[in-house]
Parts: sequence; C-alpha cells; structure tokens
Amino acid sequence: MPEPLAAPNPTANPGPTANPGAILRRVRAQRGWTLAEVGRRSGLPVSTLSKVENGKVTLTYDKLARMSDALEIDIATLFAADHSPQEMRSPIGGRRCITRANEGQKVETHQYSHLYPAMELLNKHFTPIIAEVKARTMAEFGDFIRHPGEEYGYVIEGKIIFQTDLYSPTILNAGDSIYFDSSMGHAYLAGSSDRCMVLSICSAHRMQPVAEPVGD
Repeated sequence: MPEPLAAPNPTANPGPTANPGAILRRVRAQRGWTLAEVGRRSGLPVSTLSKVENGKVTLTYDKLARMSDALEIDIATLFAADHSPQEMRSPIGGRRCITRANEGQKVETHQYSHLYPAMELLNKHFTPIIAEVKARTMAEFGDFIRHPGEEYGYVIEGKIIFQTDLYSPTILNAGDSIYFDSSMGHAYLAGSSDRCMVLSICSAHRMQPVAEPVGD
C-alpha cells in the first residue's frame, strides 16, 4: 500500500502572495467596465470587488472562479500580476510545469491557507490546490463553498471532516480521498489538533453569470 503523500509546508517559502485585485483593475480599465458591471457578470457584490481591488480581502476558489469567468480570463491570470492577460495567453500543446516543494501562489482565507501550484500555466483542464484546513466547525467556516464542475480531494495529513449540504459529515484520514460534484455545498473542516492538509483538484469550467449576488 503506498504511503500518503508528503505534506508541504505552506509557511516555508510559499512564493509571492497573489494579487488578483491588480488584474481586476487592469482588465476593467482595458474593457471600460465599472465594478458594478463585473458584479453583474459575476454575482459578487460591488463591496467585495472593491475590497479585492484594494487588497483588503482574499477570495476562496469559488469566488475567484466567478471573477475570472466574469472577466473572461483564465483563473491563473489572476495570479500573474506581472503580465497582462494578452501576454499570458498560450496555446495548449506539449506543455509541462514543475512546482517545487513548498512553492506556489499563496492565498489566505479564514477557512484555508491555499497554495496554488502551476499557476503560470494557462488553459489547464483542472486546477490543483494544496490547502491547510483552519476551521474546525461550520460556525468558523461560514457558508458552504460551491462551484460548477467536479472536485477530487486527497487527505495528505491529519484528519478531515468533510461536510456537505446533502450528506451527513464523513471523516477522512491521511490517504483517504473523495470525488464529488462541487456544485453541492461543501467544506473541509479540521478534525484533529494536528496540521490538516488536503490536495484538492477542481475541474475547469465556464461559469454562467449568477442572477443573485452572494454575500461578502
């Protein structure tokens, strides 16, 4: 039986912190869009988008996906502040991308410490995320996360309580994994006092504008 994957340490040389706000501002300027227009296209409140532009809030994957889809750019472009969306476009072909241990784009939310590997590679068919789980209860976590597509989660380290809005909570230990419909509300919660790490792989998607805005 194979050993569980070795856990990376998100605090050790994680690479530059992502700055999606700079990309949001740049793309809006290029297209002559207001924050209200981006909000209409994404379903995100203008107040949230304003905080993103000013570096006052970070977004979870589901909201980053909404914003990238509204801007009509690859989600990886949100992590590439040194390049314009035009410069970042590349054809799909014989590509590869190596992300060394403890490297990647770092995104901190109150639910997770995220590392996004391979963010310089655009037009991927899935998005890998390495997450250290912070919240231990749904009261700490907040609203369920949901996004179109499918997701695969592999527990690297610790114990995870996997919660959804359709099923009873289930416990996943190191080496366990789960594949699920990610449009279902879901949350990874820390189930032990030790560090709890998950490798999450989210399928790529093209989202449709959301009619009703979501909360901050």
